[in-house]
Parts: sequence; structure tokens; C-alpha cells
Amino acid sequence: MKFLAEEIEAYSEAHTEDENELLKSLNRETHANVLNPRMLSGHLQGRFLSMISRMLRPEKILEIGTYTGYSALCLCEGLQPNGKLITIDINEELETLTRRYFSQSNFLYQIDYRIGNALDIIPTLQDTFDIVFMDADKINYVSYFNLCLDKVRPGGFILADNVLWSGKVFDKELKKIDKDTQALMDFNRMVHEDSRVSNLLLPIRDGLMMLQKL
Repeated sequence: MKFLAEEIEAYSEAHTEDENELLKSLNRETHANVLNPRMLSGHLQGRFLSMISRMLRPEKILEIGTYTGYSALCLCEGLQPNGKLITIDINEELETLTRRYFSQSNFLYQIDYRIGNALDIIPTLQDTFDIVFMDADKINYVSYFNLCLDKVRPGGFILADNVLWSGKVFDKELKKIDKDTQALMDFNRMVHEDSRVSNLLLPIRDGLMMLQKL
């Protein structure tokens, strides 16, 4: 999952704006008590998401895949005062933990947290979004992209996490390509060839695809 030498990653984090205390607490609790804590965006990627949001000053953000809420809180840092973030997750077991951290933040009344299947919820949304952040089941990335593109304003962004998939998407030594890896390979190829978006794949953490709607 990590593509940079540990020393480079540590140096990068040491010279990046620090997490606030709430995010530090959420980071610690997720790693201590929740399965698969590497799903958390973490310090470096979290600060990247925050900076993108602060640059764009969005009114509406859609997040697909809440997990414990770390990335949602980072994205909220750039919201306009009347802005809103809708975040969707299918895992109701994490709802209590996630809502507790949302309630401790300055963004409680700007976050619309929904439990359910994003494939069912997204078509019901009437909003036009400035940013969409995809960090859910990889098998449906193509479907999420197709559902969301018309809901993104021209010039807006879709960000997709985990697009390098621990290097599996380019590992020629793999004897068998699993469904998630194939789905991400298909997604990366599709958006690269889609004339409706401009794309940039960044080797941040596990790979972050940035797409701007043209």
C-alpha cells in the first residue's frame, strides 16, 4: 500500500500541516478499535483533501464511503458557511463511532450522514456537487463514476482513492487478477480515455485519481 520509502513518507508528514486534536483522536481510536484501520485516509492524504477543499471552497460535497469519518471531516474544512457534505456508507456497525466524532466537530450541522447502498441513494440526490470523493467498494467504481458525473458541476472534481491497489494494478507477476483489481484497472483505463474529464493519477498513499469535469 505504501509506494514511498518510509523515511520519505515520515519526512513528508513531518513537514505537512498537523492534524487537529479531533482528527488525531479519531486516527488513534480507529487504529485501536476498528478492523482494517488502513482504510482511514490518515494524516498526509487527509491534509491533501483538506487543502483541495479549501482551494475550491465548495458548497456541496458528496463522499461515497464514510468509514469512521476522517476524510469527511477533512473535506469539510473548506466548505462554505452554508455548505453541505453528504456522506454515504453501507456499514451501520460504525455509525455510532462516526456520529460521535461528527458531533464533536464544528461541522455537525453541515454533514448529512446516510447509511445505505450508495448505488440506490446517489440517483435520488438532486444536488450539484463541487467535489465527489469515492472511497468505497472498488468493484463499483465505474458505476459510481457514471452515476456521479452528471451531478458534478463543470470544473468540479471527482477524487477516487486506492486506484493503485497496493501495486496490483500494474503487477505483471500476478498469476490471477481478482475482481477488485480488475475493477480498478477498468476504472483507471476508462477515465483516462474519457474526453469529458481531465485526469491525474497521484501516487499518494494507495493512489488517488483526480478527475476534473470539462
